[in-house]
Amino acid sequence: MNSDWMCERHGAVSPFHIGAHPGPDAVKQATAAARVPLWSPLPLLPNWTFTGLGRAGDDRSGTTATVVALSGPSPLGGPADLLLVAEEPGTGLGARYCGVEHLDPSAAINGPPSAKVTAAGHPTALWMCDSAEDRVAFVGEAGGVWIFAVLWPPAAELVLLEQLELHDLRHESAAVQVLPFGAVSPKLALAI
Repeated sequence: MNSDWMCERHGAVSPFHIGAHPGPDAVKQATAAARVPLWSPLPLLPNWTFTGLGRAGDDRSGTTATVVALSGPSPLGGPADLLLVAEEPGTGLGARYCGVEHLDPSAAINGPPSAKVTAAGHPTALWMCDSAEDRVAFVGEAGGVWIFAVLWPPAAELVLLEQLELHDLRHESAAVQVLPFGAVSPKLALAI
């Protein structure tokens, strides 16, 4: 008898939940038991919307990974999607969104970084990591947990040149009230 959620390939895993309707209440619920940040740029990039969130974890052990979905115009034209994942090592949610099998992204972290963001007021380096061909992904470390930025289409990586200032929504309840929320991004379902 085992009370863990089990995957045939990976063994014990954290259950994954996608918020049904993006909004302040969904953010509050997702951050209630989060052991990791819920990253979002504040303010959002011009003409971008908050298009969903998800969390991996349960009531017993808390949330071990979070994902925020954002959608808006790509710098080169057309639509773009950005998923920001924060996860404790070994969780694997970021790898699922990258479209790869291996859970540990530490092999990607060598040489000079490919991009930089500010996370909770600290400069944070991101390195390009393995991903499926239809997206581009970056990984780094912020606050003792992995941070992934996964973008569609690959040319949308130019979004990371916008001096993104990521804030932990667990500590930004006033800012959450004024975020522009949109329909749930279909990209969130890629981890299921």
